[in-house]
Amino acid sequence: MRHNKTTVKSKRTQAHRDALLNNLAAQLFLYESIKTTEAKAKALRVYAEPMITKAKEGKLHTRRQILGQLPIASAVKKLYDIIGPRYKDRQGGYLRIIKLGNRQGDGAKVVKIELV
Repeated sequence: MRHNKTTVKSKRTQAHRDALLNNLAAQLFLYESIKTTEAKAKALRVYAEPMITKAKEGKLHTRRQILGQLPIASAVKKLYDIIGPRYKDRQGGYLRIIKLGNRQGDGAKVVKIELV
């Protein structure tokens, strides 16, 4: 049974969704704020916040798990060396979503997602 197991699928296959979220998370950790659509940002928040929580622990096993997910090793290094210790005393809510309006071409809701 799949009670309370909701996933934003956004008309992508599982592999495509995983690749999209991995790349968005890596760019978020490298640049600390990115501009994307609202649906992608909400899906990214659910995906990236557990990574920051694992980085706060600083264990080798969790580092290797995240290295298996993120395509850019320098993003993992920054996550563990800078971002994880920054949120050592924070219990969650590491990301902020700021609405920017609609995109001119297709009217999609554009937001800025950034680290708090």
